[in-house]
Amino acid sequence: MDEAGAREVLAGAGVLPAGAAGGAELLALGENAVFGAGDLVVKVGRDAELLDRARRELEIAAWLAEAGVPAVRAAEPKPLLVDGHPVTVWHRLPDPVRPAGAGDLAELLRVVHALPAPPFELPRRELLGGVERWLRLAGDAIDPVDAAYLRDRRNGFAAAAAGLTPLLPPGPIHGDALPRNVHVGPDGAVLVDLETFSADLREHDLVVMALSRDRYGLPAEEYTAFTDAYGWDVREWEGCSLLRGARETASCAWVAQHAPGNPKALEEFRRRVASLRDGDESVRWYPF
Repeated sequence: MDEAGAREVLAGAGVLPAGAAGGAELLALGENAVFGAGDLVVKVGRDAELLDRARRELEIAAWLAEAGVPAVRAAEPKPLLVDGHPVTVWHRLPDPVRPAGAGDLAELLRVVHALPAPPFELPRRELLGGVERWLRLAGDAIDPVDAAYLRDRRNGFAAAAAGLTPLLPPGPIHGDALPRNVHVGPDGAVLVDLETFSADLREHDLVVMALSRDRYGLPAEEYTAFTDAYGWDVREWEGCSLLRGARETASCAWVAQHAPGNPKALEEFRRRVASLRDGDESVRWYPF
């Protein structure tokens, strides 16, 4: 799904005033195309397979609102399905007063990790669950040998992760705990992108930042601010390297879906696969 196709879906959804879809601001383009218009944000999912996840994200938003957790709020309680794409509508947050930092994220995770289970069932954090779909979307744009390699890694890590013994009590997690999923407005920091909320090992939320330090250039002082604010460094846990490897596998496959129409994504995919094959954890990974 490219921007033009997403705008057609946005226009067809009828959630914005007539003619507003063409002028809506594209805020992000990944598994969802995210548009801002006035006081609304509209998310257009890549395909119909994401409809159940969209329904759950809205349910999670309502639960977090009831619990008083600072998080993005839904403007409509149910998703639409427009031309095979799920569409959800959200209240737009005020302009940020500053970029979110690692400490902001850690404080919000402490709140989330203190929550009891919601009155509905949260899924497990199927970190590797999207690998097959992402590789399928990549199609012939990637080397089939690389696709087979990632499938083998997925299978190995999935089996090994099932036997992990956590240090923290399992429960609700964000699932994609990065500063980019925190918005700091005039009233403080709030969580955004709730679609990966799960009930699983709390360590999932902490390994994300450890990987950011190792692969994405997060400064050491930022990582220290994160662990200080949260109160624990997941790297002390013996299961950290295994969970980290699973997330690396998923992150590599996620890039693959963008390879057909994006040469920079293909280049980054190849970089990541090569570093995994070589076992070189020092190779820097980049956005594209």
